[in-house]
Amino acid sequence: MLKTTRTYRAKIVNHTQVSDDLDDCGHSASKLWNVARYHTQKEWNETGEIPSEAGLKRELKDHERYSDLHSQSSQRVLEELAEAFNGWFKKRKNGDTDANPPGYRKRGDNHPRSTVIWKQMGIKHDSKHNQLRLSKGFNLKNHRSDFILAEYETRPDVTVENIQQVRAVWNGDRWELHLVCKVEIPVEDAPGDNTAGIDLGIKNYLAIAYDDGDAELYPGNVLKQDKHYFTRDEYNTEGENGPSKRALRARQKLSRRKNHFLHALAKHIVERCIDHEVGRIAIGDLSKIREEENGDARNWGKRGNKKLHGWEFDRFTTLLEYKAEEHGILVDRKSERDTSKTCSCCGRKRDANRVERGLYVCASCGATMNADVNGAVNIRRKITQNPPTGDMSNGRLARPVAYLFNQTSGRFAPSEQAGCEP
Repeated sequence: MLKTTRTYRAKIVNHTQVSDDLDDCGHSASKLWNVARYHTQKEWNETGEIPSEAGLKRELKDHERYSDLHSQSSQRVLEELAEAFNGWFKKRKNGDTDANPPGYRKRGDNHPRSTVIWKQMGIKHDSKHNQLRLSKGFNLKNHRSDFILAEYETRPDVTVENIQQVRAVWNGDRWELHLVCKVEIPVEDAPGDNTAGIDLGIKNYLAIAYDDGDAELYPGNVLKQDKHYFTRDEYNTEGENGPSKRALRARQKLSRRKNHFLHALAKHIVERCIDHEVGRIAIGDLSKIREEENGDARNWGKRGNKKLHGWEFDRFTTLLEYKAEEHGILVDRKSERDTSKTCSCCGRKRDANRVERGLYVCASCGATMNADVNGAVNIRRKITQNPPTGDMSNGRLARPVAYLFNQTSGRFAPSEQAGCEP
């Protein structure tokens, strides 16, 4: 059995009764965020450094706004702010001058509803009646035993137990609950002893190469189209009171569509690996892609840095890891260094081998192949030196099967079936 966590979305049945209390908590989370945001900016201005997460908690634990929420909920707000500032600070150090620090959560004189997170100490669960008792902070209580009693409803196939965390999320129209539960999942035996290599990219979101010689491309054009559409000027309006309601809904829809794409892609890759009897996947570890070999920050140029910082490679890899694990497939993160320069057929390394339009031509052995597939083959060889057992001819490697994502069906299909050319 595999112990892991799952997040279930739940409708609040008694929304009318609890919405005011949830509003108070959501507004309070925004106020605490703003207090911490001000404190962090002040320290940055004075010292050129940002406070640590521990330092932020230590400094603000006695602040009046900290007591508006349950202590663990307040801690989570400060943790999120620290994570956001650390992310911005790293981008700044890596040369991204366009990166902006996290902003204030305020629209004019109003504080928007922020997500509120309760950890285990602030939760009591009545599974028999599908009720959650969520603790209020001291300042929001009308009396000592005051709390939020939310009745929830999930999908019929979901059993809610071992709750680790409850998130109250404002979706633009009403509150909903996200229940993070610890679950045990039966683990299947590995489909086989074969291997696969995955090269992550931006134009092609990924390329995968199997040890039977098959290779596939998964373009990221749908993500680019969504980003272009939902960040147009008419959606991106901001005024004195912050983003418009239409802009907020566009951002939420963009986020949901991106999440759906990543989940569907991870699920599809696992299914393809089962078909190919793969027991182990090597995937490029891009955690150091922003660094040079000597450890200095790597500058990809203004446009390159911007694309890179929006590239959620770690999120996809994490999704792939837990989906593959359920089927007994191990996902192994491996360095991508030099995998794009090295010929997967003869092993010679040369920068000039990679030519235009994603084509890799080896000057030594004459192999012609898709550059991303070449990288995927080299990554696969990080876990096995066994050569592919199938056809590795130039034509097959140069024009691998391309799978396109269909937004309507939510599934991937070969481009020929979608009526498109690779």
